[in-house]
Amino acid sequence: PGHPALHLPKEIRQYLTRDPNAMEYISLGRTGLNVSVAGLGAGGHSRLGLSSGHSTEQATDVVRTAIDEGVNLIDTARVYRTESVIGTAIKGRARDSLVLCTKVPVRRKGELIEPESIRSEVDASLRELGTDRIDVLYLHGVLIEDYAFAAARCLPVLEKLKQSGKIRFTGITEFFSGDTTHRMLSRATCDPDWDVIMVGFNLLNPSARKTVLLQAMKREIGTTVMFAVRRALSRPEALRETLDRLVAAGHDDLADLDREDPLGFLIRPDGAESLTDAAYRFARHEPGMNCVLFGTGSPEHVRQNVASITRPPLPEKDLARLKLLFG
Repeated sequence: PGHPALHLPKEIRQYLTRDPNAMEYISLGRTGLNVSVAGLGAGGHSRLGLSSGHSTEQATDVVRTAIDEGVNLIDTARVYRTESVIGTAIKGRARDSLVLCTKVPVRRKGELIEPESIRSEVDASLRELGTDRIDVLYLHGVLIEDYAFAAARCLPVLEKLKQSGKIRFTGITEFFSGDTTHRMLSRATCDPDWDVIMVGFNLLNPSARKTVLLQAMKREIGTTVMFAVRRALSRPEALRETLDRLVAAGHDDLADLDREDPLGFLIRPDGAESLTDAAYRFARHEPGMNCVLFGTGSPEHVRQNVASITRPPLPEKDLARLKLLFG
């Protein structure tokens, strides 16, 4: 009694008493799947390191390291060409402990697909992954102009695949770089048919909180987060270029930031360890977020990213300033 720790907020007391190395798990919306708050993404610029010339053996080691760190959600796609690496990495692992997610496009070479072709895509994914079921099958990078086709023509095929047991849950992902105001997901989260969505969200563009996340929480739709760390949040010169463009576009409130270290206020002993650390923690603790995806080709970066995603929220004063700057 009287100890200062007893007067800390509940969530901070929980962090003080938890195992700092333990992964946290959360329900993926209404699916009932218990997923790690950190998920391994097998696409992006890295593709588990394959895009940097790493061997398949090295890429396999990245996946296995993530699983050893407590990551149980692994995200891939047909177009990433990493399904077979994941299949090799999970051999001998308890399948029921993993949540495997993959994706199929609604367009190929600029043309809308034949919806029935999704069946053969799923069969190919099952072979590559070496499994008898896909936990979440997403329609990949759907634009607002293609949403009606995705919902009316493709979703019924996904529902039949669900009935057959080849997939467990249906999902949809946005094309974030071409739809940064989330028009498609704002529409999709109004429909009752999607079990899981993948949304772009980061401290430079947290606009999904006002539309997509509120609706997802209302309908208990599972959420996975992409682009928590973008190029502008991992390379100082890219961040400066991004802020220069924003100021030139009329965002005068950003003009007073230090051009050499514009987000340096986040990094201090009682704040974030790095900008990447801040970015992952920002996304992880946003209300309505279930799983934050990260991509890497390095086992050491796997450990660093998991450590960031499982750290406490950023200080309230930092969150308030970020909201003023970018909210």
